[in-house]
This record gives sequence, structure tokens and C-alpha cells, in this order.
Amino acid sequence: MNLVTVDDIEAAAARIQGVAVRTPLVPCLWGDPDRPLWLKPENLQPVGAFKIRGAYNAVARLTDEQRARGVVAYSSGNHAQAVAYAAREFGIRAWIVVPEGTPQVKVDATRALGAEVVLVAAGQRETRAYEIVAERGAALIPPFDHPDVIAGQGTIGLEIVADLAEVDLVLVPVSGGGLISGVAAAMKGLRPGAQVWAVEPELAADTAASLRAGHLVSWPVEDRDRTIADGLRSQPSELTFAHQRALVDGIVTVAEDEIRDAVAVLAHRANLVAEPSGAVATAGYLHHAGELPRGRTVAVVSGGNVDPAALAALLA
Repeated sequence: MNLVTVDDIEAAAARIQGVAVRTPLVPCLWGDPDRPLWLKPENLQPVGAFKIRGAYNAVARLTDEQRARGVVAYSSGNHAQAVAYAAREFGIRAWIVVPEGTPQVKVDATRALGAEVVLVAAGQRETRAYEIVAERGAALIPPFDHPDVIAGQGTIGLEIVADLAEVDLVLVPVSGGGLISGVAAAMKGLRPGAQVWAVEPELAADTAASLRAGHLVSWPVEDRDRTIADGLRSQPSELTFAHQRALVDGIVTVAEDEIRDAVAVLAHRANLVAEPSGAVATAGYLHHAGELPRGRTVAVVSGGNVDPAALAALLA
């Protein structure tokens, strides 16, 4: 299986320039001196999450004829907003399929960007998305299972190396695996000595189980839906799992209370609003340091689209 390359990621960086924010690395003076910490705040993106990188790159790669028929996406929320944003930038239609129970803040934001939101029962979003593709002739922009999406997410890795050339460890949330696939491809291409570790909720730890087994291990959707990290309830694809097996150095899983604590730490000590999914990498740093390599560490804060009432409860 062909993996995304640094050349693919650099081409994506040129396409998304001026659309995705080039987020800074934020040093954290409260980090462990043995493993200095920087945060990569992707919650600062126009749609509040890293997903704009991959979505825009994928839409930009379509032909004019394909874009004229519109685009379809299925998502728990952040990819939904990213595809809606990209569609608006190109002036095309977008249909976004999201599961019932998706945080209302994400649904409202997607509609505000001009997309048609289609709500379905849990586990049905992919089926309905493919139905719309067949009905409308629109192009599917998957949330992670596509090389153009992976290459777009990988631009985060380019920026990390440019801003901290001597980085030793990058911590990345994992679910479907598009983000960590792209970041790992960039890191291993530009700084092979740096390690890339995945961080995953214990209640949706299908990636950890798959990496241990050496093949994809499926978890029932009702099990994965238990985690508060609603953006991390997907499973890897064959494509993203191939990237992870080849490029990712390790994985840790975090408990729900550890995720909640990381949301609070990011708010109080880093002045960053992170949704639970976006705080998972920081939770790994805070609560599982003994399982991780030492050295200069970057934790990707992947998003900040959290319902205000939920955020208030997390910070209380």
C-alpha cells in the first residue's frame, strides 16, 4: 500500500496556504523539566480544529467538474465543519451526514457555513453518505481514509519541525488515524530520530488493540461511543493503519477523568479552550509520562469545538 510522502505533504501545504492558520508552538513553563512541553493549538483554526487542512486539500484536488456536483462528508462534527468551510470557499454545495447526539455547537456551526446537515442514527452515517453520493453524483470527502486528507493533516508535522527542529517526541490524538498518519509521515521524512506516539481514550482503544494484534481489531460502535471524546470514536481504515504500523512508535491510552483533567489544565494553565478529543494528547503527557520517551515534547491540541455547557461542567 502506498503511503503519503513528504512531497505530498509539502504540495498540500502550498494548497492550503492562506486558508488554514499556521498555528504556533506554545511553550509551557509548567511542563516537566525532563520533558519540556510545547502545544500545537489547532483549536485556533477557522473551524476550531485541524480538520480544515485535510478537507481543503482534498476539495482543492477535485476537478472543476467534480466540484460543480458538490461534496459529501460524514463526520462527528469537526470534519463536517471543515468540509462545509472548504465548500463555501469554492462556492459549491455540501451535504454533511452526522450522527444523532453530535454536540449541537458543531451541528449549528456546520449549518452556519451553508452546508445541508443530515442527522442519522449512530453507525449509519457512512451508509447515508454513500447514498447521497449515488443520488447527487457528488464527491465524497472522507474524514481520514484518503491520501489527500492525510497529506493535508500532515502539514502540522511540517510546521512542528520548522518551529522546533530538535523535537524528540510528538503526541497525537488517534481515532480514524488521518491526523497521526499525516503527522508521522512528515516527521519520519524530515526528522527520523523523533518519535511519534498516539494517544487514545481507554473507552475507544481499538487502535491500541489493533497495533498490539498486528491487524485491525473492530470495536462495536456502542463501546466506542462511551468516551467523552466524541471526535475519537471512529476506527482506523486499512490505509491509516498501514501508516501507523510503518511510522508510529507507540501508543498510550487515557482514562476519562484524565481527559477531563487535561481540558481543565489547558484552560487554566495554557489559556486554551480544548474539546475532550483535543485534550487527549495533553492527557497522555500529564498522566502517562512514565510510559513515554523523555525529551522535547509537542502535544497536538487537535480541536476546541466544545459545547459551552459541557465546558463549564468540565471546568467546574
